[in-house]
Amino acid sequence: MYKEIINLDIIGMTCDHCATGIEKLLSKNEGIKETNVSYTKATCECAYDPSKTSKEEIIKTINGTKNYRVKGEIPENGSGGNNQFNLIIIGGGSAAFSAAIKAESLGLTTLMINGRLDFGGTCVNVGCVPSKNLIRAGEAAYHSTHSNFAGIKPRGVDIDFAQIIKDKKRLVATLQEKKYMNVVSDFENLTMLKGWAKFKDSKTIEVDGKEYKALKFLIATGATTNIPNIEGLDKIDYLTNVSLFDLEEKPESITIMGAGYIGLEIAMAYNRLGVKVRIIEFTDRVLRSQMPDISEALETQMRKEGIEILPNFRAVKFEQKEEEIIIHCKCPDGSFTEIVENGKVVIATGTKPNTHTMGLQNVGLELTKTGHILVNEKMETNLVNIYAVGDVANTPAYVYTAAFEGKIAVENAFSGAENKADYSSLPWVVFTDPQVAGAGLDEAQAEAEGIPFEVSKLELKDVPRAIAANDTRGFIKLIRNTETDKLVGARVVAPEGGELIQQLSMAIKYGITVKELADSFYPYLTLGEGIKLAAITFGKDVSELSCCAS
Repeated sequence: MYKEIINLDIIGMTCDHCATGIEKLLSKNEGIKETNVSYTKATCECAYDPSKTSKEEIIKTINGTKNYRVKGEIPENGSGGNNQFNLIIIGGGSAAFSAAIKAESLGLTTLMINGRLDFGGTCVNVGCVPSKNLIRAGEAAYHSTHSNFAGIKPRGVDIDFAQIIKDKKRLVATLQEKKYMNVVSDFENLTMLKGWAKFKDSKTIEVDGKEYKALKFLIATGATTNIPNIEGLDKIDYLTNVSLFDLEEKPESITIMGAGYIGLEIAMAYNRLGVKVRIIEFTDRVLRSQMPDISEALETQMRKEGIEILPNFRAVKFEQKEEEIIIHCKCPDGSFTEIVENGKVVIATGTKPNTHTMGLQNVGLELTKTGHILVNEKMETNLVNIYAVGDVANTPAYVYTAAFEGKIAVENAFSGAENKADYSSLPWVVFTDPQVAGAGLDEAQAEAEGIPFEVSKLELKDVPRAIAANDTRGFIKLIRNTETDKLVGARVVAPEGGELIQQLSMAIKYGITVKELADSFYPYLTLGEGIKLAAITFGKDVSELSCCAS
């Protein structure tokens, strides 16, 4: 008897029982003589009689199941019509594109629906890319008017604000096309759609009156500025980072509501570009999420540069009077005052997840108290076929974590993987000057977790690189477990301090001890040498050591 043998890659198996189930299903076809399905290899070897069945019929049988499909083959229940897909991604940012790239590699028919910002999302359009571009422009202007060396006399700077914004727009457009649209332009299984998606049930969404169905859904709709409910705010022409970064006419001044990382980055960039900046913060200090010594270091530099900071001031009313905006505030002592803003008001009071228009109440998706979609380490929600990633989920809100989550969510949903997100050593940076960077736990977090810890704090005045550069702003702080000597956390406040944090993140992740950090070689007159000195500081006073001593 003549037989043909085919080898297929199977997506969707999660255990050996799945493999057995596929074998039983295929055995019902009398033309199939032998099957061997492997969960661990994600393969199916099938011997069949071509006079009684065909390769296409075998693939159709597998693809006709709810959870399994043949990689690279289009199943009838995945895209048999214009509105049926294996995967529907709701959102168009970094998490969505990462997910789409992984889905294409698995041969999944995918629909990406984006309804807010341009494709590419917050990072490239109104977040990381434009903000860091303007921060660097501000730094160039600042260093043209300020010098750390008595023998160098800056001659000043001529700022063409409109040109800076036009160049920023050009950069955004280039990266949006090059790093997002061009990447997926030749994808055979991806459909991209502009519109707002709303769930009708757990397997169906509606966009502009048309229904679309999928085996799995991935919500990656991101977050947007949280506009506080303050009297009169909706009556003034306020800005957020979305509108501020496109403003080509330089405002005379801005008042920023909020002193989180977004507000602080905006403040330093625009102040250095010649805009008078004021910050109103309702808590007692800037960057309230960090320890007080970090806030103090930032406030000192910002005030030195002429930025007005009003901590413990709470705006209670906004009022437009001709060309002026009157901000009625409650002062720290309980009295009230009126602050006059002749330029623009910028809202930077945190973000909120984009979930309110999606009809999540129709499917019973579980949310946190802050409105984020609740997910576990595998990006799974309480519904088996719906995943959530990025800023819309209760995970760290960074572009690199969003991209990672998009990838593992698709792998977990369709390949039976058990990938988990571990953020215990996650590095992060606030791009002020000096920069603030961190990884792992700070002192308060270590104490809250009951970890026996000790802190070493090295001022940059004791780091040779900083001394030689005449710029000793900031410090390096290490937190170690006193029982194991392993590094559990780090905080850096320093010019370009973000360049140090990846090494410290890796040390935390791989259980490097403080002794090992202290005993390692570091190039002399690098900022990285400060890590060695901070490690030594647990047992010695480095101010009393020779430059090359250890």
